[in-house]
Amino acid sequence: MAGIYIHIPYCKQACHYCDFHFSTNLNTKTDLIDAILKEIELQKNYLGGETVETIYFGGGTPSLLSKQELSSILKTIGANFTVVAKPEITLEANPDDLTPAKLKELRAAGINRLSIGIQSFNDQVLKYFNRAHNAQMAASAVQEAQAIGFQNISIDIIFGVPNQSVNDLQKDLVRALEFKTQHISIYGLTIEDDTVFGKWEKQKKLTPLDEDIAAKHLETIMKTFAQAGYEQYEISNFCLPGFESKHNSSYWHGKKYLGLGPAAHSYNGQERQFNQAHNIKYIKQLTLNNLPCSVEILTNEDQINEFILTQLRLKQGLDCASLNEKFSHDIMYLKKTEIAQFTDLKMLDASGDFLKLTPKGKLLADFITEKLII
Repeated sequence: MAGIYIHIPYCKQACHYCDFHFSTNLNTKTDLIDAILKEIELQKNYLGGETVETIYFGGGTPSLLSKQELSSILKTIGANFTVVAKPEITLEANPDDLTPAKLKELRAAGINRLSIGIQSFNDQVLKYFNRAHNAQMAASAVQEAQAIGFQNISIDIIFGVPNQSVNDLQKDLVRALEFKTQHISIYGLTIEDDTVFGKWEKQKKLTPLDEDIAAKHLETIMKTFAQAGYEQYEISNFCLPGFESKHNSSYWHGKKYLGLGPAAHSYNGQERQFNQAHNIKYIKQLTLNNLPCSVEILTNEDQINEFILTQLRLKQGLDCASLNEKFSHDIMYLKKTEIAQFTDLKMLDASGDFLKLTPKGKLLADFITEKLII
């Protein structure tokens, strides 16, 4: 089984924290959709005939697409790939786009899972982020989606905001849980150089949240969601039983996926492709029937590191036996000193064939991973 990701690189306005590829100029949207349709046709053999089980519209803001544009993309995928009878089809959306009429359009187009970019239910935080919605619009979007019949909804929340107290975060979490959505993704704020926040940090106008306080935030998140019946199946992702994101899980389990659109990435087991991160250049190449991508052949070391990096984030942990079988890499032996140290510190559970991060280990996941990769 495989997945397809479609990057829609348009936004109404730029959020202060975002460094994803996007444009606020929608004049090229029609040409870009045509280019994506062409790319689908040119890439029809990329997945090696594997059946597609998930389709994910990300961005940017794919909720800016019309029903007709979404339908044309899905129809072209269906004409060029074998797709399961009931694929998971996710669309990222901003609350300000999700009117009742828009939600009905999305359902009619075939979208069966929404990922709503709420980020916070605090109006001051939303203004600080330069989001286009407020807390009331966020709440209304979720409620309208539920009322119209969406039965698989995820919401995004950001924590680790400068000057955010644990109490402030707790209020956001409690509000998020009131809607009983099937899935919640929660991400720590990172300050990227090419963003407004990055500029403010250089100008000493912004000070990132202290790491110890950010760790307390994550502890609060894990405890609060566990008490509410949500499973932390991946470090940043929580769900009610049976509602894991199938698409994102495919990344963490090393499945093949095709990325379409500017700046999208693809993986077919042996190589990665990186699409041109420039809308006009992307469109021009496809107008000439050329794939607008560069290719990286993955070494055995690359694949080992990716296997460790992705699986260690999962609830089940790193499958050491599978790692050894696939890549002849006996991590239990090769990294026995590091594993013993983290086990003694109660950051890793090394029982059986799996290495699992403990709740304490999840607070330092990146550091632990860095010590375990080649």
